Amino acid sequence: MADLFEGLKQKLSGRDMRIVFPEGLDERIVRAASRLAEEKRLTPILIGNIEQVQAKAQELGVSLESAEIYDPASYAAMDELVAAFVERRKGKATEEDARKILLDENYFGTMLVYLNKADGLVSGAAHSTADTVRPALQIIKTKEGVKKTSGVFIMVREDEKYVFADCAINIAPDSNDLAEIAVESAKTADMFDIEPRIAMLSFSTKGSAKSQETERVSGAVEEAKRRDPSLVIDGEFQFDAAFVPSVAKSKAPDSPLQGDANVFIFPSLEAGNIGYKIAQRLGGFEAVGPILQGLNKPVNDLSRGCNEEDVYKLALITAAQGIK
Repeated sequence: MADLFEGLKQKLSGRDMRIVFPEGLDERIVRAASRLAEEKRLTPILIGNIEQVQAKAQELGVSLESAEIYDPASYAAMDELVAAFVERRKGKATEEDARKILLDENYFGTMLVYLNKADGLVSGAAHSTADTVRPALQIIKTKEGVKKTSGVFIMVREDEKYVFADCAINIAPDSNDLAEIAVESAKTADMFDIEPRIAMLSFSTKGSAKSQETERVSGAVEEAKRRDPSLVIDGEFQFDAAFVPSVAKSKAPDSPLQGDANVFIFPSLEAGNIGYKIAQRLGGFEAVGPILQGLNKPVNDLSRGCNEEDVYKLALITAAQGIK
């Protein structure tokens, strides 16, 4: 795990990435922001009443001297944010609406990212996933050619690293969705120095069973190859055929994957969520994430049960995602 984040820190060195933390009064956020600022990993921007945030830091015995604090109620450039929000929402919000909406710290923080006043956003310590993701989908939106955002976990155990997707967002992805998730997951793998070898998972291996479910997965393989011919990808695969060389040799001898897949695309959110938790709880893997992918700019969602270390790590990941 240490190696995973040392690589990210090296990528961030000297770049002065700016990350927004809308929950500026949360103890976990304040402690992590202070640590990030003092280590000069990035510049934290905390959202909240300036005096209250400073008082919280003093109470905790940490310094925010190298961080920035913005209060939506007194932000000098609010007119710029309001005008940009009205334009972005294209008739769905009046100026009066925008002024009310942008007092919400998540909407305010997301607009800072949209207007390039920050490089990414981390929220969710005290907000639901919907509260974090909704402003991102409305304002930042998905990349050109990407219809849906998705969520991945980096599964780490000693020197092993794997990507599991989608474990956070899309409940019942179709073939196009699965192909999109595979392409975006390959990019996420690259960010963590994982050379992607992608297995599209199912309960069948290469036609051993026929159903709408298996055909949806095999169709996704062909669509992913069409979108990015450079991908090393195959399926549909049962997990053992993707991960165990002897099983791969028996069940899929002609596949480019011979038990050496490291990016696993699950056929549904149900399967993905169950799969990563089994690996975490029974297999002893640490699950880093969820990391949201497919957005024009990085926004990531913490668990409300997170700790300071989770905030620190997700901020590094978010900053690394923002490197152009």
